[in-house]
Amino acid sequence: MDIPETDLFIGLIFILILINALFILTEVAIADSHKNQLEKMLDEGKKKASEALKIIDKPTTYLIAVQIGNVSCNILIGLLTGISLAPFFIHALQAIFPDCDNYIEPISLIISTFIIILLCSILSTTLPRNIALTKPEYYLLTLLTPLKIWKKLLSPFISLFTSIANTLLLIFGINPQNNDSVTEDEVKDLIEKGTEDGTFEKAEQDIVDRIFHMSDQTAYSLMTPRTQMMWIDLEDSLEVNLKFIQEHNQNVFLVGKDNLDEFVGIVYAKDILNELLANKPLDLEKLMHKPMFVPRAMESFRVLEKFRESEINEAVVLDEYGGVVGFITIFDIINEVLGDITGKPVANSPQIIQRDEHSWYIDGLFDIDDFKEKFDIEVLPNEDSGHFQTMGGFITSYFGYIPKVGEKIIWHKFRFEIISMDKARIDRILVTQINKK
Repeated sequence: MDIPETDLFIGLIFILILINALFILTEVAIADSHKNQLEKMLDEGKKKASEALKIIDKPTTYLIAVQIGNVSCNILIGLLTGISLAPFFIHALQAIFPDCDNYIEPISLIISTFIIILLCSILSTTLPRNIALTKPEYYLLTLLTPLKIWKKLLSPFISLFTSIANTLLLIFGINPQNNDSVTEDEVKDLIEKGTEDGTFEKAEQDIVDRIFHMSDQTAYSLMTPRTQMMWIDLEDSLEVNLKFIQEHNQNVFLVGKDNLDEFVGIVYAKDILNELLANKPLDLEKLMHKPMFVPRAMESFRVLEKFRESEINEAVVLDEYGGVVGFITIFDIINEVLGDITGKPVANSPQIIQRDEHSWYIDGLFDIDDFKEKFDIEVLPNEDSGHFQTMGGFITSYFGYIPKVGEKIIWHKFRFEIISMDKARIDRILVTQINKK
């Protein structure tokens, strides 16, 4: 092959690299263009933005057209490299090393392949990709007309390739119609990227994360446990109950007879206040309302739906035997999504206090999710049973009985020691890290 022909083929290789770069730039522009930016451009009078919006809404056929062009260019570049660039190096090396004919051909092929890979990686992949990422919407509008022409020319091939691909997917038991589904992790990644770019506020990202977290929660995990519930006893005198209500700043109180196993209803503080202000004789039983009941395993969103349907803002949580295990309100769900909006002092919340470098004092009511997050723990033993949601409940479950002060257990890389008890409830725990990594 003479030099003019070699120059021609090398020129064609560079032209194909340039065309391939345009295909890569177009592909990235389609994939990374944001709908809100295109809508803004449309409002500014850029009519092409309307067509671009249609493309990013249904990009599949356009992406296939671009990928066909990309693959075709790569194949042609490979062929031209084999028939022009490799022989060029063979002739050059033969002139330099006339006695090494057995090695010149493979060495020439390696050199030419390396050069083409280097050029393609830089000029037709990395460079156009990085350029497109700077202003994807701008480049999509710029390349819109040639993209539409190219896609129209390849329409028969796109339909053929799509049919073949879908048939192969069905053979392997994959439904081709399910390829547009979006996973929770993908949404989280998009929100995180949007927060980093300034599209979303950090508070908005936190709310989305909490909503996804809440989707995994049940009534049992969001409720106020029975041990913390404020309730009044009909067996007590009216004066005792009124003093109890006065001392506890709550809107609603559960009512039982002697204990909560004899639960009879709920009473609202505002109803009691209205009766007192009207100077009417107070009868708690007449003011009682029948509450809504939900099973402990009911999903949090289902609980919220029941609140909306019934127009009741609170529910009693029951176990599988019909026993009262807790109380949940619509504000518990709101707090799960928005964070604590109750305005309660932080000091009243179950706490964790660091004792030294490797030990902590933990309130028995400290939430197991907060404990796992702090110590990077995936799951606690027997957590799937749903029998506990606090650290005190976890340790009691682990023992299998109500422990005494001073008793210890060792799990994973921690030692848990009971520091104090409140009757049958674990009040304070000393957690010591014994196997540091």
